[in-house]
Amino acid sequence: MDYVVALDQGTTSSRAIVFDHGGTPVAVAQKELRQIFPRPGWVEHDPDEIWSSQAGVATEALARARLSPRDVAAVGITNQRETTVVWDRASGRPIANAIVWQDRRTAAECERLRAEGAEETIRAKTGLVLDAYFSGTKIAWLLDHVDGARDRAERGELAFGTVDSWLAYRLTGGPRQAGACHVTDPSNASRTMLFDIHRGDWDDELLEILRVPRALLPEVRSSSEVYGEVATAIEGAPLAGIVGDQQAATMGQICVEPGQAKNTYGTGCFLLLNTGGEARTSANQLLTTVAWKRGGRTDYALEGSVFVGGAVVQWLRDGLRIIGSAPEADRMAASVDDNGGVYFVPALVGLGAPHWDPYARGTLVGLTRGTTAEHVARAALEGIAYQVADLADAMQADFGAPITELRVDGGAAASEFLMQFQADLLRVPVVRPTVLETTALGAAYMAGLAVGFWESVDEIAANWQVDRRFEPKMKKDDADALRGRWEEAVERSKGWARE
Repeated sequence: MDYVVALDQGTTSSRAIVFDHGGTPVAVAQKELRQIFPRPGWVEHDPDEIWSSQAGVATEALARARLSPRDVAAVGITNQRETTVVWDRASGRPIANAIVWQDRRTAAECERLRAEGAEETIRAKTGLVLDAYFSGTKIAWLLDHVDGARDRAERGELAFGTVDSWLAYRLTGGPRQAGACHVTDPSNASRTMLFDIHRGDWDDELLEILRVPRALLPEVRSSSEVYGEVATAIEGAPLAGIVGDQQAATMGQICVEPGQAKNTYGTGCFLLLNTGGEARTSANQLLTTVAWKRGGRTDYALEGSVFVGGAVVQWLRDGLRIIGSAPEADRMAASVDDNGGVYFVPALVGLGAPHWDPYARGTLVGLTRGTTAEHVARAALEGIAYQVADLADAMQADFGAPITELRVDGGAAASEFLMQFQADLLRVPVVRPTVLETTALGAAYMAGLAVGFWESVDEIAANWQVDRRFEPKMKKDDADALRGRWEEAVERSKGWARE
């Protein structure tokens, strides 16, 4: 059993990656996931499509590697986190589409809870801000809007899970097998607004505030242990790791010591800084989250979340249709000397940290008759970097020490232009590893460590290697001037969509 398989279920695609003992990808299979937009601000996925696409790519990846399930030492899951699935325990059928983390339909409910004074309780126990981003209000919305769902949930007939729970349940045979796992780990549980990150358990007061029956909830296990046996796709292999995508990338980047930071440039951007065994409270609108629980120890992180990061490139392609591919955006951005005074705030689904404005909307400012598609492409990529720089400022203030380097991963980290501009804004090196599949790699590490495929974190740390190190080149005064204008553009984007 010389390989570990990571199932990486993301917002826009499902992937499976086979890793060898050196942490090198041996085979990859990927399938895009359909995005469903029933109304402005609503984002959904079909849970059955999530499952079928993930099972399909798992089989495909093994076939590409010319392996059988007998060659697999363990399987790990990493996933889009706050996305909410509720299903019938008896039939295994979802009661509705999954409500995706980007969905803003419960913003008004969050305002109501804030007016009732719930925000401080939620913040103190969960480390989260009160926002529609998280799972709690999504669960309540489904129970209130699907006929009979609330009564059925109270009777224990329904199950809730973030995507990890849904996949673990289906992978281990649900609903056909009585022993199918209904589990999650603390990294995912900590994204629901229902989990006390200090006690490490679901919280009755939070369940009452958010009107979520305890009978719905999965069992919270550690991030690295054997949960059960896979019954399909990779039959017989132990399912041994579950970790939310951003925490998985933190492990994949070997940011295992306090003060180490990574940013993932995926659909959104997620900057995490390891704070060790201390759950640090943010004074700057960041999140305190569980990084992982392993071997009886819980590690924490500060997190800043940008809702639209790499997705802006997809929007340039599918919405504006000014590019045909992501590399084309990079070439266009690099073909002009500057942004021509154009700033793009990609608040297409509101603003995340540190602003937390669900009513902000995408804003393109500074247009003139001399503005070209190249300027717009450049402004879009720069908008990603500005958002990450805002998070880094808030994070350094909360941690009380500077970030000395930023490790980067995710699809958009392949952009030479974006990485150099990020280094220029941050004034610290941006370090891109040889293996960019760090999210999947982190899940593989959690699963492999659980079964002894890797003996220790020190062993896996030796696998991490640098592809390129981007050093700051821009003058500080020039970078500060650009960020000043960016801040003005952000203010113009706020509070646009009130209905």
